[in-house]
Amino acid sequence: MTTPTPVVEGLFADTDGGARLYGSRCANCSVPYFPRTDTCRNPDCDDSRIGDAEFGPTGRLWSYSVQNYPSPPPAVYDEPYVPYALGVVDLDDGLRVVGRMDVDDPAALEVGGAVELVLAPLSHDDDGNELISWMFRPA
Repeated sequence: MTTPTPVVEGLFADTDGGARLYGSRCANCSVPYFPRTDTCRNPDCDDSRIGDAEFGPTGRLWSYSVQNYPSPPPAVYDEPYVPYALGVVDLDDGLRVVGRMDVDDPAALEVGGAVELVLAPLSHDDDGNELISWMFRPA
């Protein structure tokens, strides 16, 4: 049996309310950040007050592209390489984030369409364990 393992610890989790990304938000200017940060980078913010925040699980697809060739290391993927869609999503709570689209046919994606944050297998490690990452699928 394989063990699902986050591709990177501390970036996301499956909660009772669905998948969530772990980031930050400035309490002064409300700008969201992913991944977490210690400092607000908004040049108009004069009082950086960063706190932990969770983002997701719903949003809208802002744009997408198809990754037709393997990315260089440290990107991970199983052989043989299979092209996939990479989307830019505006989450309902204000964060714009890039993520892989969990779809079989990228042509079925619709810019402006509703999407849902999910946790899904990205690849496998050398021991055959699933490496899990955040992705989006049409809602």
